[in-house]
Amino acid sequence: MRQIQFREAIREALSEEMRYDEKVFLIGEEVAEYNGAYKVSQGMLAEFGDKRVIDTPIAELGFTGIAIGAAMNGLRPVVEFMTFNFSLVAIDQIINSAAKILSMSGGQFSCPIVFRGPTASAGQLGAQHSQAFENWFANCPGLKVIVPANPYDAKGLLKTAIRDNDVVLFMESEQMYADKGEVPEEEYFIPIGKAEVKRPGDDVTIVSFGKILKVALQAADDLQKEGIHAEVIDLRTIRPLDHDTIVASVKKTGRLVIVEEAWPVASISSEITYQIQKHAFDYLDAPIHRVTTTDTPLGYAPTFIEAFLPSVAQVIKAVKVVTYK
Repeated sequence: MRQIQFREAIREALSEEMRYDEKVFLIGEEVAEYNGAYKVSQGMLAEFGDKRVIDTPIAELGFTGIAIGAAMNGLRPVVEFMTFNFSLVAIDQIINSAAKILSMSGGQFSCPIVFRGPTASAGQLGAQHSQAFENWFANCPGLKVIVPANPYDAKGLLKTAIRDNDVVLFMESEQMYADKGEVPEEEYFIPIGKAEVKRPGDDVTIVSFGKILKVALQAADDLQKEGIHAEVIDLRTIRPLDHDTIVASVKKTGRLVIVEEAWPVASISSEITYQIQKHAFDYLDAPIHRVTTTDTPLGYAPTFIEAFLPSVAQVIKAVKVVTYK
């Protein structure tokens, strides 16, 4: 099977869906003439023209509102944020217009729209450009939240998201755009709301998602050498959350470590912890442990970044705590 970059997988998904349905269009800063800030949309202006690949001013509130209005009137926009940090400028439109219009209109208006772009940290970008908002958006009814961890999932999930009739937040990582992975030539779709067991194990369950899944997988590889067999689950979708896959794994292993690149308070790991104590408490042989970012803004210096982010060593330590190794 061929190997392509994460950015290429997203480009293929966008292009295939735009060829399939003329109501799909891409809008955002630098998506057209510049071929995308991260070259995700490279070549798409030449194929689809400036009516369907649309450059905008630096005005997230404005072009988000335009796209929501277009969706309510029968089009299927894909809105690219240069980073989800900038989505905060438009969060009123996302939360109070897009997410609520189906309910507020009694089902008369739907809003089939995808908001996509990079989330969380990406090197030395400082406190205002390194934040993860998956849990913020997942808190809102009416929104679906997807965080893919590899090119295969990125393409299959984005195609599904574009055809979905609800509002979807599709959150990527700037540090993953050059990652390569196997992606089929033939068309495929991945269902929203279904996690994947990335590697089987019997001693402990490790749950993660997005780019920090790499840390979880590396920790599992290192633990394997010490005779600890970790089952690693990639959530893929944050809302709806696949509780069943996590519960089934915990019932087998009896232990759970959650690895998340986000602040610890009111995080996705907090929700998973609640669900497991509700549905699998009697199967737990140890308290649930979380590995998150530190509860601070992210500093600029490399030493601060290293201290802020979850690490392989931290995951291994957490696993050894719950397995009493």
